[in-house]
Amino acid sequence: MGLITKVKQLVAKKYYPWRIRKKAAKCGAGLYCGGKSWVTSNTYLGNHVSFNGMGISGNGKVEIGNYFHSGVGCQIITSFHNYEGKKIPYDETFLDKDVYIGDCVWLGNNVIVLGGVKIGEGAIVQAGSIVCKDILPFGIAGGHPAIAFKYRDKEHYLKLKQEGQFH
Repeated sequence: MGLITKVKQLVAKKYYPWRIRKKAAKCGAGLYCGGKSWVTSNTYLGNHVSFNGMGISGNGKVEIGNYFHSGVGCQIITSFHNYEGKKIPYDETFLDKDVYIGDCVWLGNNVIVLGGVKIGEGAIVQAGSIVCKDILPFGIAGGHPAIAFKYRDKEHYLKLKQEGQFH
């Protein structure tokens, strides 16, 4: 392993968690960063959140539950240009929309979550998807826009949760 790779790993594991804890409105225990990640001051993180390259931008509130996992290159965008303002194609004002992500949600690589959505507990979002509509709890979703095409076995999920089987 080269020196540059070692430095990048050290930065990801030490600097990004420090920066996120300093910036976020709330950050629970057990934060892990495996890649370049940033949040806003309107971000609320549960326990055991795992970012492997997450960018959160905008002025909307972002709430992420416990045992959340993101793949590489994920984004949550909460502010949008106002295309119905005083100028075209848009004016200098922004529309802010909140995002809520439940416990035990897993986003694959390069997922984009847009403001105004809720992703329910236990949901999985397929790599490369764009979430612009709500995903129900236990939904396995993908596409543009991401829609649930399958659901987890709820009884199995709840049994594992009750037993404390978290990764």
